[in-house]
Amino acid sequence: MAHGSLTVNVPRSLFRGNECAYDPAKQAEFGRMLRSRYPWLTEGSLEVFYRNAQREMLAVKDEETCGRNGSILLERNGDIDGAIKHLRKFLDDDPDDADSWLALGNLLCKAGRTEEGYKAINRARSLF
Repeated sequence: MAHGSLTVNVPRSLFRGNECAYDPAKQAEFGRMLRSRYPWLTEGSLEVFYRNAQREMLAVKDEETCGRNGSILLERNGDIDGAIKHLRKFLDDDPDDADSWLALGNLLCKAGRTEEGYKAINRARSLF
């Protein structure tokens, strides 16, 4: 994670869940460590640093799951069509990801597009 000219390795253990929320105790400990090493960091700059680190972690997690993490978040926010588009984008790049085809099939069925959903689920089965 880069903040200005400062580059810091942020431990994954700082994040939890699909939303990559901070574990408050680990965030406080990490903040104390950062302030001890870089005393010029203000609370405001740490907040910006944390937001950027969280955004980066979400992107990494989404890439690692071939879009499934992002689609879960979109679905939770009520945007099933957005979740479907999100998964399709990742499947264009990695058409052999069976787990993402299965997730896409489930989303399509939830959206009432069962014929498309069953095709996606069958595609997933063929890849397992």
